[in-house]
Amino acid sequence: MTPEQARGLAAYLFQTLDNEFATTRKILAAVPANQLNFKLGDKGRTTAELMWHMVQSDRGFGEGIANLKLDSFPEEGAAPQTAAEIAAAYDREVLPAFEKVKSLTPEQLATPVNFMNFATLPVVIYIGWWANHMIHHRGQLSTYLRAMNAHVPSIYGGSADEPFGMAATA
Repeated sequence: MTPEQARGLAAYLFQTLDNEFATTRKILAAVPANQLNFKLGDKGRTTAELMWHMVQSDRGFGEGIANLKLDSFPEEGAAPQTAAEIAAAYDREVLPAFEKVKSLTPEQLATPVNFMNFATLPVVIYIGWWANHMIHHRGQLSTYLRAMNAHVPSIYGGSADEPFGMAATA
């Protein structure tokens, strides 16, 4: 991949992530304060664990991409005590990492980087992986919201709680 190709792909992916971050923040903010211990099934994470994984893995993707080093992700540690604190950590930890990624040069974006001995690709490709990973876990969390009878915000269209067009006119 040439630096020019990487720059073009990055421009598209940056706009995509801007939109996805806003939606993820909306889903995180919808978690009821008293539902942090809810989980689906014996193998599921608690709501707090899932939310904290979303924050820490998004931060890990951003920092890894920005540093051109994706050989491991940092330990997640214990989640904060409240849903509001977890959602605030998203803004505090993930969005600054995204700004670092957006400052990469076209040459850096085209740099091949090893991803945990799974693949070696131009680092710009991992921006798309970041978005996919975020969307995957956000889908899990929105399923938790529905199972706990909480408000499920619209994501790519309407939900039972926010019918199509409602969010745009509200």
